[in-house]
Amino acid sequence: MVFIQGIELCRRFHAEVVEPFMSETYPSLSYSSALMGPGSEVLGYDTEMSTDHDWGPRIFLFLSQQDARQSQHIQASLRERAPRQFYGFQVDPDKSVVTTVPRFIEGCLGISAGRPIEPVDWLTYPSQSLLELTRGAVYRDDHGELSAVRQQLEYYPHDIWLYLLASCWKRIGQEEHLMLRAGYAGDELGSAIIASRLVRDIMSLCFLMERQYAPYPKWFGMAFKQLKCSDELMPSLWSAQTAAAWREREHALNKAYRHLSDMHNKLGITDEIPADVSYFHDRPFKVMNGEEIASRIANQIEDPVIRRFAGGRLIGSIDQITDNTDFRITNEWIRKVLMTVYLSAETE
Repeated sequence: MVFIQGIELCRRFHAEVVEPFMSETYPSLSYSSALMGPGSEVLGYDTEMSTDHDWGPRIFLFLSQQDARQSQHIQASLRERAPRQFYGFQVDPDKSVVTTVPRFIEGCLGISAGRPIEPVDWLTYPSQSLLELTRGAVYRDDHGELSAVRQQLEYYPHDIWLYLLASCWKRIGQEEHLMLRAGYAGDELGSAIIASRLVRDIMSLCFLMERQYAPYPKWFGMAFKQLKCSDELMPSLWSAQTAAAWREREHALNKAYRHLSDMHNKLGITDEIPADVSYFHDRPFKVMNGEEIASRIANQIEDPVIRRFAGGRLIGSIDQITDNTDFRITNEWIRKVLMTVYLSAETE
């Protein structure tokens, strides 16, 4: 059996199984069909190892609101008609879901169907969830509803992007000197842990600078390699990650910071920032002064609500607040918790 990547396999499943079934059984019904949601195949990272669970020929079939009443009947009929195997791969008919676009979006982002997306809503969406909605493939879209939603979610609005950039620089600014201070005090393990956090924040910043959603940890490094800046930054980041002594980490991160400053200046969103690192007060080590860069970016935000958030505490989005997997599974309760956090930060 020859391995076929999921996006291509599901395209064939749509063309050879779903479309003939729909044309024969529901010839007058308009619908959309796509591969979206969770799964390594949606991001194109699936390999033969991926086939051992939650992988196989499947699609999401989207009906209009007025036709949604037929969803259970279509699901049952498709379950009966689907082959047991497709190109040698086991077919689980329950993996193909019949739903509506609003219901699907609500399940992914935790927002009520039909409610407009407010600027602050974007801060509650994990970037992995946004990837699950904007990657994959659309195989058919009769009314364009699915494509319109994917276009709307393609990337953050400008002021949200600025807020996230500022928040990421703030994280770097809060810890860049701590890595050096821990090493200077003889705590190499503590210094190495902080260096790893800085490497992750630098990588996150690069995704933002290149206007790409970052995937969750399993594919974070893989996706970073596909960024335009990765060839230049990877050697420095790897050196910082693997260095045994804090001075080596300082040297590696300073090389990365110089490249980040060049990337930032090319964005043209603030006055130019220094091209090189500088001493942290009177101490014998150098930093990029990320908090100052964060302040410059935050001053460019125009949306009144997001500007107030930025004027309080630059805590960023859910991705920057926590890496807890259960918390980042978006639902209405989590959204309420986050909104309370943002309102509290705004008033401080």
